[in-house]
Amino acid sequence: MRVETSALDPAIAARLTRNADGLVCAVVQQHGTNEVLMVAWMDDEALHRTLTTGRGTYWSRSREEYWVKGDTSGHVQHVREVRLDCDGDALLVVVDQEGPACHTGTRTCFDADRLR
Repeated sequence: MRVETSALDPAIAARLTRNADGLVCAVVQQHGTNEVLMVAWMDDEALHRTLTTGRGTYWSRSREEYWVKGDTSGHVQHVREVRLDCDGDALLVVVDQEGPACHTGTRTCFDADRLR
């Protein structure tokens, strides 16, 4: 389980339902079109950074570090709003995406495999 000190507003932190690793699923959606771009993970600190900087900031489970979308690729996410679902276990991050959202170079991470 991730235990991290964060400056996240305690009222917001109290509403989050985290998984065993201290993370909340973040569904990222394009502002205006509602296109689902990607799914990532946030802990309290990543959410705090996203809310205060206006840039999509996530926790990389594979690298075990924070990453700001676009710092490496240049494909920046400008956060317009963040919504919490009714159970507190998922976030909807509404963004203006510059360039592809997926690390494969496609607009969305959901372009490749349609199951039905």
